[in-house]
Amino acid sequence: MNWIRGAWAVFRKDLRTELRSRYAVNVLLMFVLSALLLVLFAIGQETVSERVQSALLWIVILFSASIGLGRSFVSEEETGTMLLLQLNTRASMVFAGKLLYTLVLVLGLNTVAVLVFLLILGIPVRSPGLLAATLALGALGLSGATTLLAALIARAARSGPLLPVLLLPLLVPLLLSAVTATRKAILGVEWAAAESELMTLIGFAGATISAATLLFDYVWTD
Repeated sequence: MNWIRGAWAVFRKDLRTELRSRYAVNVLLMFVLSALLLVLFAIGQETVSERVQSALLWIVILFSASIGLGRSFVSEEETGTMLLLQLNTRASMVFAGKLLYTLVLVLGLNTVAVLVFLLILGIPVRSPGLLAATLALGALGLSGATTLLAALIARAARSGPLLPVLLLPLLVPLLLSAVTATRKAILGVEWAAAESELMTLIGFAGATISAATLLFDYVWTD
């Protein structure tokens, strides 16, 4: 129970800080809306395939996440609260709280991006359950990778550009599976037809979070 309370306290602290500053929320929303409007003007009245639609959606999600996320660890370093967390909480508590905070942001980002994308392009989704599962699993894998890499680069002198550079190559398996599963959701195929993509997303999220859990103690204390 003490571990759960500690992780929840870290999550609440980050959430309250974000609600006061709205840094990540503003950055994410502005990038998503700007990128989607650019996509709309670029496509115009042309008809694009479901694969291209899915790829454009996930490119917007990944680039916006790489730009807007990862700020929580950098802010700890800038404000000097990292030492307080190291003295009063265990590393696993900090990781769980930061992971939950990042997951909430990514889920909100995915929801807004998908709703706006489907609305402005008028795309019908014939399998909304499959699309929701794809977005949730993609958000989980993205959150796990972002949380660990954000902790790694927090102490770098120029941490801003490092997260996209390190994050995007790592997310190639997630991007490929998420694009294919999203295309199948738009087409309305059965869940069984997207089983391989969903299992890849589950495996990616599990491997990423497991590796981050094992490595975070060394990252946080060194």
